[in-house]
Amino acid sequence: MKVFMIGGTGLLGCEAARIFIERGHSVKSVALGDLPEGAPIPPEMEIEFCNFYEKTDEEMKECMAGCDCFIFAAGIDERVEFPAPVYDAYYKYNIAPLKRILPLCKELGMKNAVILGSYFSYLNKNWPELKATEKHPYIRSRVDQEEVAFSFVDENFDVAILELPYIFGIQPGRKPVWVILIEQLKRMDKLPFTMYPGGGTAMLTVRQVGEVIVGAAEKSKGANAIPIGMYNLTWKEFLKIVYAARGMGENRKIISIPAWMMRMGLGGVKKEYAEKGIESGIDVDGLADIMNINLFIDPKYSIELGATEDDIVAAITDSIKISQDFYDGKIKLLGMKGE
Repeated sequence: MKVFMIGGTGLLGCEAARIFIERGHSVKSVALGDLPEGAPIPPEMEIEFCNFYEKTDEEMKECMAGCDCFIFAAGIDERVEFPAPVYDAYYKYNIAPLKRILPLCKELGMKNAVILGSYFSYLNKNWPELKATEKHPYIRSRVDQEEVAFSFVDENFDVAILELPYIFGIQPGRKPVWVILIEQLKRMDKLPFTMYPGGGTAMLTVRQVGEVIVGAAEKSKGANAIPIGMYNLTWKEFLKIVYAARGMGENRKIISIPAWMMRMGLGGVKKEYAEKGIESGIDVDGLADIMNINLFIDPKYSIELGATEDDIVAAITDSIKISQDFYDGKIKLLGMKGE
């Protein structure tokens, strides 16, 4: 199989490319030119460094010609800040590229596509009482992304969307998304305890994401939204690992707080967003409700796609340590861009 990927040098795309190549597939990618120093880019991957938004459709078809499978490993998540209306940014980076590229895939006779999505779409389907698409622009954009992608499915073209949860692991030189968690926790470091919601989340490692991307490309048929996760941890369990990674020991006292109390505590965040002219992709008040559920996923779906056991504690530890070093100004890292 010959794979065409957008985002092949990123944290997840790079790992998927490595596994594709190990299994005998070839990979071609377009990616932004900013490469973190030391990134383990597979030398066998053919890369064109460019901004694909600036390429014409004909130029994109030249890049994609002869490929069988398309992987969309680009886009942005809710942690990237934008002014209102923030939905427009999510549309630009997560939806519009699919409206443009998927028809080109079909025109060129490609067989399938794998798109990296979000487990917030899974949340929307399974917790309708949270009214997630009404409250959260980011979640609405991910649900819309699935609808748009599946509109191109027919008997000759398959689309799999991987509904990805928390992901841990590092790419040398690249800034982890978990710096924001360090910023949040630092506010409570002087207290003898940490107050945090009472829910939990699904998660997996970078390597496991690479495995499920390749598995979906090889196995998935039709229109499939696949919830992805290999481990389910409560926030208390997760934070014990985080504090140990920060060098603060494994016995930090974690106090679970209800949603209403979290909303009170986030009042300052809402004010900060307003002052900066930022609209949050996840509504601050609604976030408290999400954080107080166990957003867990049965690992069977990932295992069916070929995910194998990994050390999630080590992956969390690595992610937190490098995030802490970046926060402390000890290292410089390349951040995430939409284009």
